[in-house]
Amino acid sequence: MKRHTVLILLGVALSVVCLLPAANAQQSAKIHRLGWLANLSPKFPPYQAFQDALRELGWIEGKNIILEVRWANGNFDRLPELARELTALNVDLLFVGGDQGVRAAKQATDTIPILVGACDPLESLVVSIARPHGKATGVTCISSDLAGKRLQLIKDLLPSVGRLAVLYNPNDRNKAIELKEVQQAAVDMNLTVRAFEARSPAEIDSAFLEMAGDRQQALIALADSLMIFHVKKLADLSLKHRLPTIFGFREFADAGGLMSYGASLQWAYRRAASYVDKIFKGANPGDLPIEQPTKFDLVINLKGAKALGLTIPSSLLATADEVIE
Repeated sequence: MKRHTVLILLGVALSVVCLLPAANAQQSAKIHRLGWLANLSPKFPPYQAFQDALRELGWIEGKNIILEVRWANGNFDRLPELARELTALNVDLLFVGGDQGVRAAKQATDTIPILVGACDPLESLVVSIARPHGKATGVTCISSDLAGKRLQLIKDLLPSVGRLAVLYNPNDRNKAIELKEVQQAAVDMNLTVRAFEARSPAEIDSAFLEMAGDRQQALIALADSLMIFHVKKLADLSLKHRLPTIFGFREFADAGGLMSYGASLQWAYRRAASYVDKIFKGANPGDLPIEQPTKFDLVINLKGAKALGLTIPSSLLATADEVIE
């Protein structure tokens, strides 16, 4: 065999040997499995924001990530069962939302890391916001701390208001904390507050009838998964009963309601995707601080105001981050 032929063969052999590690690495690259316990329905816009953010970060379903999703579609009694289904699949990370989702996840596993998207204190899940420790972390949009600001916005809109209703779901443990914040802020503003409970759509209807009969002058609806799922119902009932209402998320104003003040759920779900990215790249969930928002938006719907027969003060309009006309 001629010398140049031998050299060519040796070169080919070396090339094959060099390529083998890369090929083996590609074959052995892990496809991560994300278990997603979704309280609401696939049509909820922040859910789409979460999936879009995952793709932007390079997580392509079927290529390097598998999404195992269980949709509760507003049936929160199913959350424990759905959480058990996901943990039985041995997912690498469990993504859950709200107090009900947190409880279902904690009951289902003590070994799988948990990523939480919630709007209230997470002391039941983590040691501290800065250093969660353990196997859990997440994003909080903060709600209870904004009680005083929401009350002040109602006062700015209705300076003579004296009677204020608070609608909340007692099945969400964190709403009791938020209710106390509202009650304390109301005392400081010389407002009379009455709380109305709603655990289901039917109880939302009956609560509004009771508010109307009690001649309440305005309403703060405390946001949780139940209220968010029925945000259109809340908006419609508030206008029907001519009850000026403020909610925690812009989805209420988008649905026709009067006013919202709070963090962006779109922001929260996009940030949750960044935590998935970090954890799947090797970060320890317990070392990742729980992220909190730094921006809160006031959204006012002028059509809602017109339906209520209200004129929004120019000073309040000037402070709004968005006015829906």
